[in-house]
Order: sequence, then C-alpha cells, then structure tokens
Amino acid sequence: MADWSQLPTDLLGLIAKRLDTSFDLFRFRHVCTTWRSSVTPTRRRFPGRFPLLPNENNSKNFFSSSFGFSLSKRTVFVIRSPHNATSWLIKVKEDESNRKHLLNPLKRHRFDFAKVLDIQNLSLLEIGHEYVLNYINYPPNSLNDACTLYMEKLILMHLDQKSDLGGFVLLTIHVSGKLAIYTSENKDWVILEQMPSPYDDVILFKGKFYAVDNTGRIVYVDHSCFDVNLVANPVFGGDKKYLVQCKGDLLLVDMYLSIDATVDSSFSNEYFEHEPQLAYCMSERTVMFKVFRLDWKQKEWIEVKNLRDHVLFLGEDCVFSTSADDLGVSKGNCILFVDNLFYLSGEGDGSDCGHGVGVFDLESGCIKPLENCPELSKLFWPPPAWFSPTVLEV
Repeated sequence: MADWSQLPTDLLGLIAKRLDTSFDLFRFRHVCTTWRSSVTPTRRRFPGRFPLLPNENNSKNFFSSSFGFSLSKRTVFVIRSPHNATSWLIKVKEDESNRKHLLNPLKRHRFDFAKVLDIQNLSLLEIGHEYVLNYINYPPNSLNDACTLYMEKLILMHLDQKSDLGGFVLLTIHVSGKLAIYTSENKDWVILEQMPSPYDDVILFKGKFYAVDNTGRIVYVDHSCFDVNLVANPVFGGDKKYLVQCKGDLLLVDMYLSIDATVDSSFSNEYFEHEPQLAYCMSERTVMFKVFRLDWKQKEWIEVKNLRDHVLFLGEDCVFSTSADDLGVSKGNCILFVDNLFYLSGEGDGSDCGHGVGVFDLESGCIKPLENCPELSKLFWPPPAWFSPTVLEV
C-alpha cells in the first residue's frame, strides 16, 4: 500500500492550489504532519480598500478619502454528520483574522452563537457563495442612511486561477440600474452606459459575465473592453428577474409581485412613517414564479415547467441551486426565496432563521411560508444535535 505521507512537497503544493475553499485546505492539512507542514493556510488576498461607486453626490476626490469598500466572501454549505442523516444549511463568513462566522443562508443576519463548528468529522458540501462589499467608515445614522448602503449583488472573476495574487474583475449593478465593473488592473470602477432597461441580476456562468435586465433581456459582458453583447431577447411578464445555474443550464427565474392590502397598517405607520417608499416595497407579496432555460442556439428563453429533483434558492446576495438528494430532503421542484411580507404579516416563527422565507412549489403553483414545510424548515433551524462547541481553527 502506498504511503501518502511520502508524496513530494511540490506535488502537495500543486494539489493544495486546486482546493476551492479554506475548509478543503483545513482537511488537507489534517491528513498527516507531512501534509500540514507542506502547505500554509493562505488564501486569496484582496485590496484592503475599494473606491466607492461614483454617483451624482461624490467625485474622485471623495474616493481618496477614508471612505470606501472592503470585500468579503461568504460560502453556503450543506453540513452533515457521518453518524446522523440530518442536514444543516449554513452560510460561513471568514473575517480578516481567519475566524469563521455563521450567518443565515439566504439573508445577511449573523447568528450570535457562543459556539462554532468543529468540521473535522463533518461532511461539507459547498452549494453556493457570494461576495459582499462592506462600507468602511460609513456607519448608518438612520433608517434612510441604512437604505442607501450598498445592497446589490456582486460577482467576482479570477483572471488567474493558479495564483493567490492573480488579477480579478468585479461586476455589480449601479444605483442607476447600469452595470459597474472594477478591475484589479485599473483599480477603479467603470459604469457601462449601454442600458435599454435597468439591470436586475448578474452571474458568472462558465467563466463569463452575464447580466439580465428587468425585461428578461440577457447580455454577455466583456470585461476586457467594457462592452455588452445581446444573447437572448426579453421575456416580459414578471417584476424581478434572477439568473441561476442549474444542472449545467442557465436559468431565468421571473418573480411576480403584487401589493398586499392586508398588511397591518399600524405596523406600517409605526415603522415607516417617514419612509413611504420603503413601506410600499415591504408590502409587496410574491404571488408567482416562472422559470426559463436559455437555448443558446436559438438565442431564446424556453419555459421550464418542472425542475425535477432540484431546488432553487433566491437569497439577498446570492442565487444558487442544488439537488434534493444533496439537501437530504425527499422532494425538489421548488424555489426558496426571501419574501418581505412574511416579516410584516407575522407568518413563520420569528425566533428561527427561516422567518421571512417563502417556498414556491412549481407543481402546484402554491406559495407557503417556510415553517409550513417541515422538511425544508429543518434545514434552517434548529441546529442539529451534533452542533459542536469546539472552536474551529484553520
């Protein structure tokens, strides 16, 4: 039998460079002392500060001040114990000191647990990740300030997968609805002016940037020349478009919204007295979804009636998909999404992290709060019995 501890150090280094997450590297280094000493627990480093996106209220002089963005990555995992079939869905954020923080898998809320995960004997499956821009030296002073903080989806492309110090490109949606690109080479944001309609979502699909506007028109974004090229024509109908990769296909999820008149008016008056636009948005109810698959040859969207065993997740900062089998549930063909109305109406258990999450079943066309779907709800809360108080060190 081969002695794996005797593998050459240079080969171990090449293997380590192909590991996707710090958790994979953690496990790699715990195989034996030889493997641990051969690889240091490094990770890709980004600039400490990114400039703010330009708008009518700031200028280049403002960029050089103490304000700006920092960039962080968060990863969504399905976690299982080898001794228990129960799965847990969790988002993990790694801070600059290399400590891990647990967050709600679909939202931005952090869990204030007094304990974290010991992953040495757990099965971790990455099913999604997100990059987030965090404001530096800009604490919100009011609800109005909080609403102006950067909330748009952000995607990142590494230009050199083999190097920890390789170049990268960021793509996001500007407050104007236009696309904004940041390159590590230029160290600044460029706003793309081509915009027949405001953009709703962006995605990195098979190594390329794509964006969809609120009509369903999808474009390829060429970061090398800051140009956009039409891929498929619009799909009119819904109010909010999402792009998600599923089983190797690029899907468009079309969300239909309706203003709900039954929201408690006293709640709206109390919390949104000076924010009528926010109250209006918070009273929107999701009533339906349609799903489309991109036909690359015909350059058109084809409606998908059945996702079979797959589940789509529409989070606040990322969109992803996985199979029911990976989640450890019996049935797929559904969409989990963040829904503002479940916050206001009191639907769902306010003590759990599934509060504000809805489930759309493609077969029946029905929408339910997550708490009414016990098998899916258990993925979010409560934590499994094997949740360990051991501190995680990577």
